[in-house]
Amino acid sequence: MDIRLIRDNPDEARRILELRRCPSNLDRILELDAERRRLARERDDARFRQRQVSEAVGRAKKEKLPCDDEMAQARELSDMVKRFDAEVARIEAEQAELVKALPNTVHSSVTAEEEIVAAWGEVPGPGFQRLAHWDLGAALGVIDLEAAARLAGSRFVLFRGQGALLERALVNYFLDTNTQRHGYVEISPPALANKETLEATGQLPHLEADMYATRDDGLFLIPTAEPQLVSYYRGQTLAEDDLPLKFVAYTPCFRREAGSYGKDVRGMIRVHQFDKVEMVRIVSPETSDQALEEMRAEAESLLQDLGLAYRVKRLAAWDMAFQSAKTYDLEVWAAGQERWLEVSSISNCGEYQTRRAGIRVRGRDGKTFFPHALNGSALALPRVFVAILENFQQPDGSVVIPEKLRPYMNGRERIQ
Repeated sequence: MDIRLIRDNPDEARRILELRRCPSNLDRILELDAERRRLARERDDARFRQRQVSEAVGRAKKEKLPCDDEMAQARELSDMVKRFDAEVARIEAEQAELVKALPNTVHSSVTAEEEIVAAWGEVPGPGFQRLAHWDLGAALGVIDLEAAARLAGSRFVLFRGQGALLERALVNYFLDTNTQRHGYVEISPPALANKETLEATGQLPHLEADMYATRDDGLFLIPTAEPQLVSYYRGQTLAEDDLPLKFVAYTPCFRREAGSYGKDVRGMIRVHQFDKVEMVRIVSPETSDQALEEMRAEAESLLQDLGLAYRVKRLAAWDMAFQSAKTYDLEVWAAGQERWLEVSSISNCGEYQTRRAGIRVRGRDGKTFFPHALNGSALALPRVFVAILENFQQPDGSVVIPEKLRPYMNGRERIQ
């Protein structure tokens, strides 16, 4: 949240935080801001007087006149300026940490209630008893959850045989479609990120408890490719003609799922490691609303290509990610469990991330501005894998492979 909004319109800042159900130290931030500005004025006044006295000392020395009192005053003012500098820096650091802990503002179209805004396809009807993916996957020999638990513990998955091939086919199909049809530039980033990268996109400090960290290096296993793609130009100034930037990346993602104890304990709905293809755009502010709708359509097209019934939900303000101003979730139907599963979250983060990352754009008029950053899953693989198994299973226990994936699976039409 921009400190200018907090300073100039604190009531609006409070309204946003209430809408997001987010506690904050807004009063403390305002106190620090007032104190910082007061001290800065006194420092500037002391610096001005120091400059005047120093000039007087210089003239006196030039004219070989006594100036001991003036020199003592200059030293005293110099010490005073240093004390003011130190105190201003301390206050700015405390204020910055508190502001860093605030979420983004909300888009004008976002409310306190979620809304289903679109749907596509038909959910499979009854006809036969469909198995959940954990039973079907085990029967087909495509996933081995017991082996994964032996190797790494609970909430991990091991793909094997045709299951590993299907997982790889999904990755390649999503990457090929996003690059060839949708015009994204593919990036293959590190699976580890430093603190600055994760702070820039808002994962830190808010989600630190849900992240895996290395012991000695100050690095974190990425929960998504979003931080790496957004921070590609961290601390840089781009030209307006460089926009829009469109990046896509496949990465493994790692999450401790610290707040989900007891939820989705069976199968691969909520796991510590999963594959995901992520798209990110950096765009001019006036085009970000349109860019969000385009990214939503791109993610929807992947589900349509696979023949998976889905619905689109605009999230309520309180349910959005910390960094998002507006979010759509795409949910597919999982027939074996008879429930909707989120497979994509597409968000417009406005200038929240680019401001934190120090990414600026120099406009054609020579002025600089913060561009807008958007991100979205295209798509998250485990639940797409689940939806394919559960929706396309047949009475004989086989699974029909979507036509778009068959070229990536050596022409195979079924898993059996």
